[in-house]
Amino acid sequence: MSTNKPGVSLDLLIPPPLVVALFGLMMWVCAQELGGGRFTLVWPDLVIGLLLGSGLLLIGSAAGALLRARTTVNPLRPGNTSTLVVTGVFRWSRNPIYLGDLLLLLAWVLWLGQLANLLLLAGYVGYMNRFQILPEERILAQRFGEAYRAYCAKVRRWL
Repeated sequence: MSTNKPGVSLDLLIPPPLVVALFGLMMWVCAQELGGGRFTLVWPDLVIGLLLGSGLLLIGSAAGALLRARTTVNPLRPGNTSTLVVTGVFRWSRNPIYLGDLLLLLAWVLWLGQLANLLLLAGYVGYMNRFQILPEERILAQRFGEAYRAYCAKVRRWL
């Protein structure tokens, strides 16, 4: 697979933002085919809005922290990581951008109102763990050694 050399990529065919878009599209198709209305929620627009806002805030905060640390934001090139960022939203989640994406997808699930889409939401988490996060973690462990292992022991993968 990949090593810790600068420029190393994960050789993925699908970048994470496209993965989110594809899962969102599958959810839309599922809702169209199976029908369904909005979930019965108290203040559904507020709940959906809070999820969207929280997701966008997480993504923006994480990207900002990575840029301030002058390290890569490109999820396909974790070998370009120059600094292990453990502050800001990275104190609570090792993957706040993917967590933010998950919140956006959850808002979409609620908007579409199809319960079967919860399975696709779980599929997103499984896909990201297997094909994105685990390979990233291997590269970061090689690159940052004990500092990364200590960080992993202290901070959860998602939340």
